[in-house]
Amino acid sequence: MANQKGRGKITKYPRGIHLNIGMIIFAVILIYLMISIVNYMNRKHVIGYEVKEGALSSDNIYEGIVLRKEKVFNSDSAGYVNYFATEGRRVAVGSLVYTIDSSGRLIDYLNAEGADTLHLTAENLRELRTQIVNYSETFTPSHFRSVYDFKLGLDGTVQKLSNNNILMNIQSLNSGETLSSITYRNAADTGIVVYSTDGFEDLTFDQVRADLLDSSTYVKNQLVGNTLVAAGDPVYKLVTSEDWSIVIPVESKERAEELVEMEYIKVRFLKNQDECWGRVESNVDEKGNAFIQLTFNNSMSTFCTDRYLNVELIINDDKGLKIPNSAIVEKSFFLVPTAYLTSSGGKTGVLRQVYLEDGTESTEFVETQVYNETQTDVYLDQSALRTGDRIVKPESTLVFTVSRQESMIGVYNINKGYADFRRIRILYQNDEYAIVEPNTAYGLNVYDFIVLDTETVTENELIYE
Repeated sequence: MANQKGRGKITKYPRGIHLNIGMIIFAVILIYLMISIVNYMNRKHVIGYEVKEGALSSDNIYEGIVLRKEKVFNSDSAGYVNYFATEGRRVAVGSLVYTIDSSGRLIDYLNAEGADTLHLTAENLRELRTQIVNYSETFTPSHFRSVYDFKLGLDGTVQKLSNNNILMNIQSLNSGETLSSITYRNAADTGIVVYSTDGFEDLTFDQVRADLLDSSTYVKNQLVGNTLVAAGDPVYKLVTSEDWSIVIPVESKERAEELVEMEYIKVRFLKNQDECWGRVESNVDEKGNAFIQLTFNNSMSTFCTDRYLNVELIINDDKGLKIPNSAIVEKSFFLVPTAYLTSSGGKTGVLRQVYLEDGTESTEFVETQVYNETQTDVYLDQSALRTGDRIVKPESTLVFTVSRQESMIGVYNINKGYADFRRIRILYQNDEYAIVEPNTAYGLNVYDFIVLDTETVTENELIYE
């Protein structure tokens, strides 16, 4: 019986949550994390920027149209044209440029003689390689149509190299009746030979309009050897002067005037990265579009086949401390004569005139930071002084009334953990960055940390990040 009674006994355990030290610690950590997250979301996030030395690559890249002194020469008879002068090379008066085959049997004759087999010399290979490399460096998918101009130009170069082999046996070719229909045409002037026309040969600076600067509509007539020409058709042209120019559009008439004041500008040609100085002139068309002309007296032969060129104006080579424009702020300061500065306890400030309760005149020392100085004045923070304050010159009875103000541009330095204004002197500036003068008094030094965005901080605010 005793055993049966023991088996029927039920023990009740207390209900509810049983707290222990582990749960308490977990709850405290959870509450701390939640508070930290809320504070982080509500707190201003100040991002620092490390000041480094650098230079600006400003957006001074333009596409311009090339103007040269060019003469187009037309054929005086019909026939198949074959070129012998190398494009881009200078020819003298009387030099052989091309031949006209009125019978059309020259090609058959060359094939019969095996002239279609061309053995290239090292110089020939260099010419072809240069033409290919120059094109590959300037090719862009958006101007795919230039591939066809390149193909025609390459075909013409190969044809001219082939024709030059004929010159070795030019007398034997002349003696045969088969080639009696061939006539030779020599250069009528001295210049650089170009085998293409485009209708812009007589274009002058005052005739340039905005629509002419659109290279997407440009059409070049490539002149290729072994093709049939009629009397009066263009067969080649000569560039007769080393003086040439590029006309580019600029943003406004005021911008054009600024560039003209510089007289000469260094230009980088993006095609080959060569640099050259160009003389500047300006013009404004009837629609108010402003243009400048950059004139050069060398390198013409390098670009003699180009009507449009991309160039970079190297206007500013200034190097210094590179900072983002978002870090720049403008602030007003009081201007006080330098002689009124004094020190007390190792701190810099001024003696402000005050009146005691009994009406007695006295002075109090007001600590203030100097942000800049000239030969006669210092720039003092407006948080320590007020307009109308009277300050006393040390060891004197002279009094100066604080009122003069002047603005300075600067950044907030955060090296010490708070936003401290530092003046800057901008050497050059574009849309994103500014180059400021290094090693200036009350200024910045390389590797200083500044506030990236001045909208996120106020002066003297403690920086937590």
